[in-house]
Amino acid sequence: MAKRAIKAKSTRGKAKAPERMPIRKRVRRAIWRTVAIAFLGVVGAVLLGAVVNPPTTAYMFSESRRLGGVDHEWVPIEEIAPVMARAAVAAEDANFCNHWGLDVAAIRLAIAEGSNRGASTISQQTVKNVYLWHGRSYVRKAMEAGITPLMEAVWSKRRILEVYLNVAEFDEGVFGVEAAARHYFGVGPEALTARQASALAAVLPAPKDRSASRPTNFLQKRAAQIRSGAATIRADGRAECFES
Repeated sequence: MAKRAIKAKSTRGKAKAPERMPIRKRVRRAIWRTVAIAFLGVVGAVLLGAVVNPPTTAYMFSESRRLGGVDHEWVPIEEIAPVMARAAVAAEDANFCNHWGLDVAAIRLAIAEGSNRGASTISQQTVKNVYLWHGRSYVRKAMEAGITPLMEAVWSKRRILEVYLNVAEFDEGVFGVEAAARHYFGVGPEALTARQASALAAVLPAPKDRSASRPTNFLQKRAAQIRSGAATIRADGRAECFES
């Protein structure tokens, strides 16, 4: 009788082994944790970018390693000739002040024409240059489309254009409008004329293949169109969001 009681007592005293979480559930939880950390990291980086100037970018870093250095110096937008800002917008994204980062009308037109013409906004290019990488990739485009509205919600249009003008490539190893103005014309960005600004803006889509100081006939015509476009967006109010 006593032996039976002792045996029952010892059985009750044994701790029950914890149940192991199914491997699928553990994998799913790890994935969600990784996604949450990545999302918070992106949000933090975008918030920081609203007030802190990026010292470099992934593409700038890779070009610096390839070329043994790059020409780049940050300059605030107040020290950039207003005509340069208008020329860049006229060349790359005339509706910059009217969209929230993705120009849906331009995307539809590009799809209808079977090209990428006009589909990438200045906001998208800024996200690509600062936070992502260059090259054609559906993953990168999806991330770009996701981050761009967030950046538009946090940054002002003036800030977006300021960062864009400071990280855009204008020639091989020449990044930002300050370096570009001195490289091509020997002047500071505050002294750029309408003709010089339009020439710089004309090389933006293909800086390694175009030269602002030795323009082809095509580039001269393109620069003239940009000068006209810059004057138009100033007159019709499409420059107000970054000039106020």
